[in-house]
Amino acid sequence: MDLHDLYGDIVREHSMSGHNLRHLEHPSVVVPGRNPSCGDEIDLELSVEGDRIKDGSFTGVGCAISRASVSIMLDLVRGRTLDEAAELARLFLAMEQREPLTDRQLDALEEAVALKGVSNMPARVKCATMPWHTLLNAVEVARGTD
Repeated sequence: MDLHDLYGDIVREHSMSGHNLRHLEHPSVVVPGRNPSCGDEIDLELSVEGDRIKDGSFTGVGCAISRASVSIMLDLVRGRTLDEAAELARLFLAMEQREPLTDRQLDALEEAVALKGVSNMPARVKCATMPWHTLLNAVEVARGTD
């Protein structure tokens, strides 16, 4: 199996699994994310204690790329501080804008690197990045600076 196939498997698994597709019982923050160009619509729910993301989920509809992106993102930020989550979002957005990242920065993104190839498909970049923009908004809301 080559790297391209492995990344495809990761995206496929996250887009179909639905393990982060649910409502949280008592979310601290609920922020909508929309991509009108293809109809992706999510509500990102975070449970934040202090400055740490204890849990996260999403509801809504979207293409395989947006569903995979939000699911991978939630797995990555769960347990992180708001600052760490915001930095990961900035790294992901930079990756999708084809900005050069160090190996260490790419490693920090863990499975989200599976979506790096989306940057070569301009029409799909918004599908991958919408959840991460939504996360940045949710971090601001959680900080009380919305």
